[in-house]
Amino acid sequence: MNHNIAQALAVLTTEFVDNWQAAYQSLPIANEMEGLPSPCVQSSSNSQNIEWLPQERDDIADFSSLERGIELLIHPDVKAFYGSQYSADITASWQGKPFTLLQVWSDDDFVRLQENILGHLVTQRRLKLKPTIFIGTTDAELDVISICNITGEVILERLGTDKRDVLSSNVEQFLLQCKAEV
Repeated sequence: MNHNIAQALAVLTTEFVDNWQAAYQSLPIANEMEGLPSPCVQSSSNSQNIEWLPQERDDIADFSSLERGIELLIHPDVKAFYGSQYSADITASWQGKPFTLLQVWSDDDFVRLQENILGHLVTQRRLKLKPTIFIGTTDAELDVISICNITGEVILERLGTDKRDVLSSNVEQFLLQCKAEV
């Protein structure tokens, strides 16, 4: 595993938690995760507030089923990004542009993530596009932040098209350039 990516992600996640605590005097709240078990859950109040903290994974997540299913090796940076911790999604910005950094909430969520990645890769293959794996969403419905599975570059891509803008040469640098927002 690329420990630099895991460390950069942990720094950004900690910044998010610290910013949330400063703004709201509580742990981050992820009400959209109500009823979904996770090692991140710290408490759940009567008002359904799901307070959470990121949790480092004991073992890196296994992508071998996805790789077999799509007959494609997943870039090691994707594995390090999605495989190093459990967390709720994180709101952030890159060069002043807001986005949501997708995260894995639990092992069940990791299964769903792999299913979504598989569908994304199958669509790209059908459209004869270079394979990418999404790591963030933007306010524009069809624009996502992805990792190019060939180069490891972080890109802004328009889903279903070959329109792609390079944001960073790699995931670690991208994460270090991001700012946590609450």
